[in-house]
Amino acid sequence: MQNDTILIIDDDNISRTMLADIFRDEYKILEANNGKEGIELLRKKASSIAVVFLDYTMPVMNGFQVLELLNAKRLLTLIPFIMITSETSAEFEKKGYEYGVVSYVKKPFYPEVVKQLVKNVLNFFQYKHQLEITVKGQAAKLEKQNAVLRQQATQLRHMNEILVDALSNIVEFRDLESEQHIKRVRSFCMCLGTSVMKLYPEYELTPEKLEVIARASCLHDIGKIMISDSIILKSGKLTTDEFEIIKSHTTKGAEIIKQVIHLDDKVFCDYAYDIARHHHEKYNGKGYPDGLKGDEISIAAQIVSLIDVYDALTSKRVYKAAYNTDKAYQIIMNGQNGSFSPKLLKAFVEVRGEFENLVKKYKDDE
Repeated sequence: MQNDTILIIDDDNISRTMLADIFRDEYKILEANNGKEGIELLRKKASSIAVVFLDYTMPVMNGFQVLELLNAKRLLTLIPFIMITSETSAEFEKKGYEYGVVSYVKKPFYPEVVKQLVKNVLNFFQYKHQLEITVKGQAAKLEKQNAVLRQQATQLRHMNEILVDALSNIVEFRDLESEQHIKRVRSFCMCLGTSVMKLYPEYELTPEKLEVIARASCLHDIGKIMISDSIILKSGKLTTDEFEIIKSHTTKGAEIIKQVIHLDDKVFCDYAYDIARHHHEKYNGKGYPDGLKGDEISIAAQIVSLIDVYDALTSKRVYKAAYNTDKAYQIIMNGQNGSFSPKLLKAFVEVRGEFENLVKKYKDDE
């Protein structure tokens, strides 16, 4: 229905007549002599009303009482209200604007001024309405685009996880490790990482970061695919030269992640690179390949370093039998002096029982 009607709510017959005469040639006119009647007309005819003239001083309900009731029904956002008043105080006008009045008109009425006022008000409301429609349409379009992007991100993450698992399994297969290894590493990482996060907020870890670190940890030994089987599978003690070759899996792994593995996830790749290169660094600076010391080693690499040692100790390898969890715990706490920070060891102590449960849960097949 077209907005072709002006509603005048005023108990003064003369004022109503004057306003009606100004607009009668262009609009249909509805009149009410108090606020209650005006509200009833609005309820019935709101869809056809272009502008409402509302007097402040009326019996039954004054202008502000009408505005308060209509504001609760959100009608003031749909129809412009112009208040008729003889008040001149700034406080009075401010209160009306707070309720949603768009303008004021004072008696006596000057026809050309009042006509221009209504024209300006309607132009503003029309522009506002079109703007709201445009914004709503754009918001809906953006939400649709965001939904597509979220779906694509989920699919991409799933594909990335498949690729990471496949690469990890290649390393495990060559290293004669079981499929349980990757499950243990991820679980150890989340467990120890959560402990570090709770104890040491200065590392700024979050559950989201821990999820990424846990996934990236699975590629810590990816460089081993560049090492020959004769060294990887050697059951006896490595020579000095062979050990130097083994040590190169850190830099080779970092290079593989940087140059070969193309995942559209920079955060993941940054963590994976750092972990692959630095998971054999020691807190006392005597690790490799870069001889990093203390907190020069990222907390992610520190976490994976301890996990790597623990899993190696509690798992059967070609060069050793599996140690029980008590012995592995003691070796890490006492036998690897300087390898791990006091903070990391404290976090490890806190989750000792959880680690032991994970070893049982993901036990290798005999």
